[in-house]
Amino acid sequence: MSSPKCRLCGSDLAQTFVDLGMSPPCESYVEADGLDRGETFYPLHVRVCSTCLLVQLPAYLAGEDIFSHYAYFSSYSDSWVAHAKRYVQSAVVRLGLDQNSFVVEVASNDGYLLQHVRNLGIRCLGIEPAANIAEVARASGIDTVSEFLGEATGTAVADKHGRADLVVANNVFAHVPDIVDFARGLRALLKDDGTLTIEIPHLLRLIEDRLYDTIYHEHYSYLSLHTTQRVLAEAGLSVVDVEELPTHGGSLRTWSMPVGLDIEPSERVAKVLEDERAAGLDTVEGHSGFAEVVSAARDDLVEFLISARREGRSVVGYGAPGKGNTLLNHAGVREDLLAYTVDRSTFKQGMYLPGTHIPIHAPEKLAETRPDYILVLPWNLREEISAQLAYTREWGAKLVVPLPKLEVF
Repeated sequence: MSSPKCRLCGSDLAQTFVDLGMSPPCESYVEADGLDRGETFYPLHVRVCSTCLLVQLPAYLAGEDIFSHYAYFSSYSDSWVAHAKRYVQSAVVRLGLDQNSFVVEVASNDGYLLQHVRNLGIRCLGIEPAANIAEVARASGIDTVSEFLGEATGTAVADKHGRADLVVANNVFAHVPDIVDFARGLRALLKDDGTLTIEIPHLLRLIEDRLYDTIYHEHYSYLSLHTTQRVLAEAGLSVVDVEELPTHGGSLRTWSMPVGLDIEPSERVAKVLEDERAAGLDTVEGHSGFAEVVSAARDDLVEFLISARREGRSVVGYGAPGKGNTLLNHAGVREDLLAYTVDRSTFKQGMYLPGTHIPIHAPEKLAETRPDYILVLPWNLREEISAQLAYTREWGAKLVVPLPKLEVF
C-alpha cells in the first residue's frame, strides 16, 4: 500500500506521529432508531511529514462529509463568546477599524463573533459551510455566505462584497484538507494592506500537555508556528505577530499581512519559534514519543473509572464535544463505566455519542440522579463548567477532568 501524501509539500507520509486506532467521525451523533445499525469507523493515524514537518491526519473523510451539516454551535459556550468579544474589541483598537471598515470571518458558525462587530456598526460578512448553522446566523442578522472556502470562492466573494480590512479564521485552519488552497482563499478575501488573524491549537501544547483527544477526523492538520508560516507563505502571506492564548489547552493567534509590505516580525514570533526549536519541533525526531504519553493518559482515565465502579460510585459526563468522543472511543469506555452525559445543546439532547452509544441528556438529569462524579469532557472550559455545576456540591459530587492530567476536585 502506497503512503499518503503531505498536503503541504506532496512528500510521502511514512512517519507516524501517533496512531489512535479506529474511530467514527466525532460529530456523527446517533439517533435512537440508529443504535442497531452499523457505524463507519476511520483510522486516526496521524503522520508527520519528514520533509516539511507538518503533522497531519490523511483526509479519510472529505470536508463536505463533515461540515455541510454540523452539530457544534459556538454560542452555547459563554466563555467562548466572551473570548470573541475581547478579540473584536482589541482588533478594532489595534487596526483602527471604524464604520468604513469591512470584516470577514471564515467558519463564522452561528455569528458568535460577528455579532460583536455588527454591534459596533462595522460592516461584516460570515462564510460558513454548514447550511444549518449559517441559517441560524442569518436569523440573528448576520449576513452569511454558505460556502467552503478556497481560492475560487474567496475571489468570488471578494468580487461581490469587496475585500476586507480584517479577515478572521478562528479554529478552522486545521479543519481543511486542502490547506494551501484555503490559505489562498483567505488571501483573496484580504485587501493588499489588510490583516488576517488565525487561531489554532498549538502543536507544542498538544504534545507537552498530552491533549490527544483534540485529534479527530475534523482536524486534518496539527500546527506549529513553523508550519503555519510555511502554509501562509504559499499564499503570499507573512506572519508579523503572534499571541499565545490559553484557549483549547493552548493556542496561537497569528497576525499576518500580504508579503511585500516589508513589516518586520515581532519579537514574539521569534520567541515562539525558539520555544518550538527547544522542544525539538524543528526535527522529525523531536516529534517522537507521543504514543507512550497517550497510553499513560488513557490508562489513568480507565483505572479511575474502573475503581469508581468497584467502589459502587456513579460516574456521568458533562458535555458531548468532539474531543470527548476521541477520548471515550480510544479508551473503550461504554455505559457500564459512564452512565450518560449531559449537554446544553438541544441539538444533541436525546441522541447518543458516536461509537460508544452513551446517551446524551439535558443538564437537569444531573439533579435527578445525583451522581458521585462528573467527568468534564470539554476540559478546556473547566472554569466555566465548574461554575455551572456549583450546585452539584449540595450532594457531594466531585468533578473530574481527564486532561492534561486526571484530576478530581
